[in-house]
Amino acid sequence: MNEQNRYSDKDLAEFKEIILAKIEHAEEDLRLLESSFKNDSNNGTDDTSPIFKGFEEGSETMSKEANVQLAIRQQKFIRDLKNAILRIENKTYGICRVTGKLIQKQRLKLVPHATLSIEAKKQQ
Repeated sequence: MNEQNRYSDKDLAEFKEIILAKIEHAEEDLRLLESSFKNDSNNGTDDTSPIFKGFEEGSETMSKEANVQLAIRQQKFIRDLKNAILRIENKTYGICRVTGKLIQKQRLKLVPHATLSIEAKKQQ
């Protein structure tokens, strides 16, 4: 059986489009997350009201911490997508780093930053 050792340039271009769209969407999500925990431009009087202030501050802090964690995960996702673009440019995209075989197209369309085939993932 003649097994392909890399994806065609046409396939790589298709994957690149998918990844670029995901990067754009992920960067927008990251901007929203960052704006939620950074000092926003809210100049209201909410912070001057003494009613339930302790509860609100605690809740707000927990929410900000959760958003910081989400932002960190989003940054890692963007980094992984950008690394996938580099692999496309190097024409090594879609090759499993464990088995050396091509990762299935369907898997790459769903998880475009994947570096392991299903076979290698199951071995982990």
